[in-house]
Amino acid sequence: MTERVKSGVFGLNEQLDGGFIRYSTSVVIGASGAGKTTFATQFLRRGLEMGEDGIFITLDEAPDQIVREAAMMGWEDITKYLDNGQLVFIDASGKQFTDFIQKELSDFVEEWEGHNARIVVDPLTPVLWSVDSKYEQRELVSFLLREVRRIGTVLCTLEEHGSQGDLSGPDIVIPMYLADCVVHLRYTSKESPERRELKIVKSRASKHSRFSHPYRIMKGAGIMVLPVEHKVKKVRRSTDMELLYKRIEAQYQKMISGVPKKKRAKLPREVFTNIRRTLNYLSEDNFGDLDPAEATALILGEYDLNIEGSD
Repeated sequence: MTERVKSGVFGLNEQLDGGFIRYSTSVVIGASGAGKTTFATQFLRRGLEMGEDGIFITLDEAPDQIVREAAMMGWEDITKYLDNGQLVFIDASGKQFTDFIQKELSDFVEEWEGHNARIVVDPLTPVLWSVDSKYEQRELVSFLLREVRRIGTVLCTLEEHGSQGDLSGPDIVIPMYLADCVVHLRYTSKESPERRELKIVKSRASKHSRFSHPYRIMKGAGIMVLPVEHKVKKVRRSTDMELLYKRIEAQYQKMISGVPKKKRAKLPREVFTNIRRTLNYLSEDNFGDLDPAEATALILGEYDLNIEGSD
């Protein structure tokens, strides 16, 4: 049976037949402002919650900037993972990353092999720009992905330039071809209101949604992928959040009660703490066109929890 890892992006696992395949490589494509780095940090955070290691290779923003933005989005305890060494940043901005790939990557992989980590490369685009010929680009990216997946599950972001939705550019085609999974964040900022849609372009050896799904970026929750049938509407604010917390706690206790103690590390208490922290960030204004119960269901779905029938 194919082992899956939860994506960390609320509402996405259902569209990926349970999540990303472990030790696979995925590419997230999007224009500036589409939420690529937010997607990547959610992916890493989910693994850290479950005791996995996280490696963030940044070729653009400085690590401290990424940490500040993650904290502003609600990941308040990110420094805890940095302090205990569970999360590691590799700042490749300003460096010739080609040299790192060709000369140092193998030693780096050998050091980390067996950690079952999650690895982010954000963005992959400068790697392609670092060499001229298409053949060199393909060989360089292929070697990078092949080596890094020996450490764990890989997610790369890729900048979208030119016409919206045109994925035929040379700096996009090669990574799309080599990756196991491709997710396109289609973002049109000039429309009123802004339009955001997520499309899974491919997912090798796996079932996946064929539809374009609306998505939102919400402080405290990050990216939330909505059902295809979601319609923008004025919603009634009728959810009692304290009752919701009690129902979530009841479902959490019910979930771990059937798990042997020696396996309960797979369902850490930290999960519930993070769920409550996420919900505390959400206010009625923040929910926008989402009903609080709808947004909560997407968050709980990431953890295989629900709020039905538990008072």
